[in-house]
Amino acid sequence: MTTAKRQKLDTEDDEVRSEEKPTIKVEPDDSVPVIVKTDPIKSEDIKIEYNSDDDYVDEDDDDDRKPLISAQEREWKSKHCPYLDTIQRSILDFDFEKVCSISLSNLNVYACLVCGKYFQGRGKNTHAYTHSVHEDHHVFLNLHTLKSYCLPDNYEIIDATLEDIKYVLNPIFTKDEIKSLRHTHKICRALDGTSYYQGIQGLNNIKANDYMNVILMSLCHVTPVREFFLDVGNYSKIKLPPGSIMYPLVQRFGDLVRKLWNPRNFRSHISPHEMLQAVVICSKKKFQFTKQGDPIPYLSWLLNSLHYTLTGAKIKRSSVIFDTFQGEMTVHSRKVPPPGEAALGEQYKTTSTSTSFLYLTLDLPSSPLFTEDGDHNIIPQVPIYKLLEKYNNVMEVEHKTYDATYLKKYEITKLPRYLILAIKRFTENRFFIEKNPTIVNFPISFDMAEFIETTVSDKYTNTEYNLLSNICHDGTPTAGTYSTHLHLSSANQWFDVQDLHVTKLQPQMITLSESYIQIYERADLAEDSKG
Repeated sequence: MTTAKRQKLDTEDDEVRSEEKPTIKVEPDDSVPVIVKTDPIKSEDIKIEYNSDDDYVDEDDDDDRKPLISAQEREWKSKHCPYLDTIQRSILDFDFEKVCSISLSNLNVYACLVCGKYFQGRGKNTHAYTHSVHEDHHVFLNLHTLKSYCLPDNYEIIDATLEDIKYVLNPIFTKDEIKSLRHTHKICRALDGTSYYQGIQGLNNIKANDYMNVILMSLCHVTPVREFFLDVGNYSKIKLPPGSIMYPLVQRFGDLVRKLWNPRNFRSHISPHEMLQAVVICSKKKFQFTKQGDPIPYLSWLLNSLHYTLTGAKIKRSSVIFDTFQGEMTVHSRKVPPPGEAALGEQYKTTSTSTSFLYLTLDLPSSPLFTEDGDHNIIPQVPIYKLLEKYNNVMEVEHKTYDATYLKKYEITKLPRYLILAIKRFTENRFFIEKNPTIVNFPISFDMAEFIETTVSDKYTNTEYNLLSNICHDGTPTAGTYSTHLHLSSANQWFDVQDLHVTKLQPQMITLSESYIQIYERADLAEDSKG
């Protein structure tokens, strides 16, 4: 073979190899990823569009991608999607856990806006893609990014008519809107035609979570707590120690607060399902929504856990929870000597300890039902002022341990902004739980000045409190139900809320209930809110 022929073949081989391995470069584009191939023969750039890699959950999808529509056609379809009228808003429900209905994964989940089901991914061979082909459903919403897509064509839908759906999934409040809730109220109309007051909506009882519902509903109406959690920026970047399981608790509680105060809901009730699941996980199954529980231990755990999470597991730091509910007291304790012995020695001297509290426990007198002539039973009654004498630094309360008896006096040294009173109605022993049905007579407003030292009361310009929430128990200890009386201060209206049932209530009816937990707002704070 001559030298000229050999050079000609080498040149042809180089051209073939150049065609097999074209030069590839990526041009930046905010909307559509583009791969540019340079043809070595024609020296022209050929643009070919491909699906985005971001939403693929199956690595094999990359091998199956094929060129799609042009950028101009994609943009036109994004703004003129022909499937928007197939969306069924009446069946959409974003209150449940955001996991794929098939794989049960919580990664890259999309909601089908036609049937309401959740599916993972949107690339070829993913569950959402398969659902769109088999069921002829085409509009999907990413539950994390809030972007909408049409499948299987896989283009983003840009349309203002989807904003109401996005707002139901993720309600956002401006600072002005948050502050306006203090003094203005709104009667809202849901998609199904029902009306509701903003902030007063029923909570679904999945099985036996009414004892959780009343606590959640009450806390959502405490002004500082409400305003803090309506602003997502206050808790979106919490840092916890590695391995902590508490992070979802704050996020789900914040979601619940925002949904409860959402003025654009599709229905007049919401489900606390995601919040309850977070409670089960974070409490290590101590509190379940399939078995009836006691609201007082749940309230104590929830307040402390929210504080723990908000402060990054540093208990001594301040949080909106402790700033709102925490008070201080001094406990004076002395040991009682055995019968016949004198109180001599160091062990019988009075000791004083300063401590903080999130709620005050009130002990009911252990009196049985009285009987009248004709054997008619009547229920005993006691004024709340009698129960509060426990904290006047005069009354000595007996406390027994397994080996000793102590007498304690409680002296309140700092009043909280919001005062929680827990009436101890249930007594549990080895065999059964007994309920004390005594009716507690209480006013809507009362003054705490007579229960604290004069030197302490001088620190406060106002020691008066107004009732904000009254949690009640009705029925037997094991088969009873919980409800709450809520005061919507902006409308000056009381409501009786029991799970999904919400009714207006006259103030004089509140004191007739078997009150269990009460939340009071300091009067000067209420006046500031109105101003």
